[in-house]
Amino acid sequence: MTSHSASTERIPTTVYPDSEQASVAVAQDIAGLIRQRAAEGRSCILGLATGSTPTRLYEELVRLHQQEGLSFQNVITFNLDEYFPMAPDSLQSYVRFMHEYLFDHVDIPVANVHIPDGTVPVEEVAGFCRRYEEQIREAGGIDLQILGIGRTGHIGFNEPGSGAASRTRLITLDHITRTDAASDFYGEENVPRRAITMGVGTILEAHEIVLLAWGEGKAAVIKRMVEGDMTDSVPATYLQKHPNVRVVLDEAAGAELTARKTPWLADLPCNWQDAAFVRKAVTWLARQLQKPILKLTDQDYNENGLSGLLAESGQAYSINIKVFNELQHTITGWPGGKPNADDSHRPERAEPFPKRVLIFSPHPDDDVISMGGTLLRLVDQGHEVHVAYQTSGNIAVFDEEAIRFAEFVADYDEAFRLDEQPAENLYRRVVDFLQNKAPGQVDSSEVQQIKGLIRRGEAKSACRYAGVPDENAHFMDLPFYETGRVRKKPLGEEDIQLTIDLLNKIRPQQIYAAGDLSDPHGTHRVCLSAIFQAVQRLKAEGAEWLQDCWVWLYRGAWQEWDIDQIEMAVPISPEELTRKRRAIFKHQSQKDRPLFPGADQREFWQRAEERNRTTAQIYDRLGLPEYEAIEAFVRWHY
Repeated sequence: MTSHSASTERIPTTVYPDSEQASVAVAQDIAGLIRQRAAEGRSCILGLATGSTPTRLYEELVRLHQQEGLSFQNVITFNLDEYFPMAPDSLQSYVRFMHEYLFDHVDIPVANVHIPDGTVPVEEVAGFCRRYEEQIREAGGIDLQILGIGRTGHIGFNEPGSGAASRTRLITLDHITRTDAASDFYGEENVPRRAITMGVGTILEAHEIVLLAWGEGKAAVIKRMVEGDMTDSVPATYLQKHPNVRVVLDEAAGAELTARKTPWLADLPCNWQDAAFVRKAVTWLARQLQKPILKLTDQDYNENGLSGLLAESGQAYSINIKVFNELQHTITGWPGGKPNADDSHRPERAEPFPKRVLIFSPHPDDDVISMGGTLLRLVDQGHEVHVAYQTSGNIAVFDEEAIRFAEFVADYDEAFRLDEQPAENLYRRVVDFLQNKAPGQVDSSEVQQIKGLIRRGEAKSACRYAGVPDENAHFMDLPFYETGRVRKKPLGEEDIQLTIDLLNKIRPQQIYAAGDLSDPHGTHRVCLSAIFQAVQRLKAEGAEWLQDCWVWLYRGAWQEWDIDQIEMAVPISPEELTRKRRAIFKHQSQKDRPLFPGADQREFWQRAEERNRTTAQIYDRLGLPEYEAIEAFVRWHY
């Protein structure tokens, strides 16, 4: 955990190693406040947020209630917002969200729960909002307000343009906010255009405010909020006015803050004995000045805040050579290790060769999207490659695709008379369900199964194209995912045990896993946690095979590793990039327009190629060899 006091930061900020530790710490603070108020014979007034950010916080509060006796009898809650219109039992309702994640699992009195009402007639909304403000005042004001933050810098649903004095009201949602919510509603066209939200002024009246943010996708807006000027174009910046506010981040969300990214510019202590830290500083300097590393001069260091590094390590030339060599040693055309070669300066071991390689893919296409070139290289170089598809990916298939495949089954059955009870019955049930399906409604089990089989067939096709044998494609269908909804269950024991069982079955010498935590739906984060927990348990149990296994983390669909973080860079030739694209195209249900594109509307193959080419261009501009594209990896030391 790191607490910042950099002169550039206008809000106290604490960075935890991960969102798990951060959520638990904040939950402990809330529990302490609840108990303190109970001891004083007073109510504890909490302002609560929704979305993926606070879910682990709520899970920890539930655990504290169920296992450590934390009572919510004295707790009164006020939620920030709700879509409008929105029925409380709708899948996307924040009423339903709060009950699923918190209220149904603790002893809070029903009368103590307050959530904006998405069913109020529009002509009565203004009166409802005034009454909501009165209820907060009558309760004594909010003791502790929990916030998340949107990409536009909104808190609650206070979109850009919201003033510091704004109160609870009906607002129109920004296009970016609606795009970000599209996955929850199975398409942007289904997202409500309006919402009821506490105002910025209402939020600022809370006695204490804690804003939470996780993942690389929040890093840029966090920097603007914490270090930028106050402006209604980024409503979260108004938190700078509050006397008792703190920002709680994981490392990824805090990555752009000056204190973490460029502490030398804030006159903060710098550990120039840390090679990784020096590499970060030198690559930053080279990119700032648009110069190759080997052309940096003493003057460049002195004039850009790095005089301390120069004083510690000597002349620029020696620093440049050291960092250049480190980056050069990350580049390898042999991701599985080069046999009979000196591997002292290579990112992977030469032996054993060939290796048993297990590539974990959260969704059925992440393997080829994010590391397809490396996958092809591993197969071409003779390694035993396995791919484990952790989830079915069934919710990311358009309804018309399910109809098309059900129709194929029915037509095939009729043509060949294979069954006494024709598949036409299945086809009619699927069509009837989908034609009468309400926006956001969970698919029937039959439809979910068809959509899962579509994704599975595409993954098999991509594996065959890449040269991975059918028996080496493993479909885990982790239970946490199988809700039929964008919102998933928490990672469970069965998910971890399935991962352990597969690892013990294959006993890999190399593991690749998705470290792409910016996935807006959270599936990548949960899948990575399952792998980490499984490996840690196996290590504790003394699994011998694990002693000879290295774990590499890839990115690509949502974010890429920073150049100074990369520990293995695999060059991809123009021909291999074309092969990678063809492997991605095998996932036909995701082609042209994926159902959940996130903020980037381009197809996944376009995003991946742009990221791979950009990485290669950065290496080139730093003075290293020029390649068509590069896939990048960071090693996890367990």
